Amino acid sequence: MTDARFEGSVALVTGSTRGIGAGIARRLADEGASVVVTGRTAEAGEAVVADIRETGGVAEFVRADMRDPDDIAALVEATVDEFGRLDHLVNNAGVETNTGAGEATLDDWNFVVETDFRAYWLCAKHAAERMERGTVTNVSSNHAFLTMPKMFPYNAVKAGINGMTRAMALDFGPDIRVNTVNPGWVAVDRTLDEMDDAEREHLESIHPVGRLGAPEDVAGAVAFLASDDAGFVTGTHLLVDGGRTAVMQDDTLPNYRD
Repeated sequence: MTDARFEGSVALVTGSTRGIGAGIARRLADEGASVVVTGRTAEAGEAVVADIRETGGVAEFVRADMRDPDDIAALVEATVDEFGRLDHLVNNAGVETNTGAGEATLDDWNFVVETDFRAYWLCAKHAAERMERGTVTNVSSNHAFLTMPKMFPYNAVKAGINGMTRAMALDFGPDIRVNTVNPGWVAVDRTLDEMDDAEREHLESIHPVGRLGAPEDVAGAVAFLASDDAGFVTGTHLLVDGGRTAVMQDDTLPNYRD
């Protein structure tokens, strides 16, 4: 971590009341940014804010539902009203359904597309209008490249985010850089609750780094892309998946935990 890399700047992180988003908010605050934490649950959001403040950071919580275009516009305005500027947007809020392409309903489609895709566009559109110079970092997934059954339309949307990033990089440049981070398996409460010890050990063993990811791994990648260290990087994606997309056949791998 680089001390004070974001000193004097303001960052808005969507879906930051828990998991990866909370990790990103903490990392940017640790490096000096004033951070707006946002999500639908005020209690969880205020807890993240309190945690940031306890370590000397600056943060505020603004409630917003990413499926509501009016909430999104108000969120950006509230950020600028509170801190006087906006320098970094991290689009992170996301949902998924356990459905395949043949069984997904229109409700499933709207739930995922409106939250994971339309909201990214609207947040970036409103943020770009209020930025003089800055960055947009879209959190996608390694499902943008390789996927599994019953992940539709989540996997389709995540692939679309990579395309959206390229379009935004061209349309918002040169003053705003836009990039994507594509995480793989990340150990957050939601994923850990769904697996037992044996499954976790197996998943760790098939990652070339020998472990699952942590929110801090994704946060470090986001911090890099938002920083001046990535000043010549825009319109691209960064896989943060422990090497999983480098693997063709799991049964040919050694056990990386041994």
